[in-house]
Amino acid sequence: MIDTDEFATRTQPYRRELLAHCYRMLGSLDDAEDLVQETMLRAWRGYAEFEGRASLRTWLYRIATNACLNALEHSSRRVLPSGLTGPAGHPEHLHADADSIPWLQPIPDIVIEPETTDPAAIFATRHSTRLALIAVWQTLPPRQRAVLILRDVLRWKATEVADLLETTPTAINSTLQRAHATLADRTTDADHITEPDDPAVRSVLDRWAAAFESSDMNALAALLTTGTVWEMPPIPDWFIGRDQIIRLITTQCPARPGTLCMIPTAANGQPAFAVYIDGEAHSIQILTVTPTGIDRIVAFHGSERFRPFGLVDRLPIASVPDARRPGDQQAIFVAPDDSNEI
Repeated sequence: MIDTDEFATRTQPYRRELLAHCYRMLGSLDDAEDLVQETMLRAWRGYAEFEGRASLRTWLYRIATNACLNALEHSSRRVLPSGLTGPAGHPEHLHADADSIPWLQPIPDIVIEPETTDPAAIFATRHSTRLALIAVWQTLPPRQRAVLILRDVLRWKATEVADLLETTPTAINSTLQRAHATLADRTTDADHITEPDDPAVRSVLDRWAAAFESSDMNALAALLTTGTVWEMPPIPDWFIGRDQIIRLITTQCPARPGTLCMIPTAANGQPAFAVYIDGEAHSIQILTVTPTGIDRIVAFHGSERFRPFGLVDRLPIASVPDARRPGDQQAIFVAPDDSNEI
């Protein structure tokens, strides 16, 4: 008989990194959570036969990777609006939500960052879940994606990946070369993002939040670069350039000063804000901040994106702007799910 308590104790430390792994493969937090649950169920069923010839961690990664590959056989790649069409030219006229498109989803740092104070481990997790990086990895065929992540992110040996995927090290090296060749002409901003804890970055973020809450368009414009990109899935339109983005905010988000609240958070290893308008959950903004300003904002619309961050759909606070005061922030959070289900 399987000792359920022993199984839970031994596997629980790997849940966060398995969630990050499945997210890198799938580009969807919802799907990644389902696949981690499936991984644990499969592992529990096979635990009695686990012989320990490989480490428990390796065995769990084998199950999770194969589960992801099976899931990807029946799904389309996750995308951002900029991965579908060119930039739109009329911020005053937006298309309706395209809910049928499998959009890339954000992932909160709080659910995947290692439970350690090791700066190297934290940096590695943040860097390997950058939104731009996840988006570009989604362009790879699933098997190439798996090999790239296992070799370049997890630093597995070719022999170990070959054993997992039941092939040869030569085939793995060839697959990795093809993946690198495919990505060679696809640039991302993942290597140029400054750390969220950098004082200069924090200053930019504080000014961004203050300008948004006060509807100060001049201050917002001063924080954008000439080539800033703004995306807002599930709306398929996206915009590039300071002038276009200010027109977009002015016409599509005409919040009055004092009616909009920006709650600081973090997602995909990047600084982010939960945006509430009139107390209602509006969007999760993930920002790419560089030394020259804000290069990209991806605003994920929809209250369903707030729950994974531990945030409520509506602020239970009478005075919305006060929600950003440190003493009041606990009022907007919901209890996290501490379930240890198999």
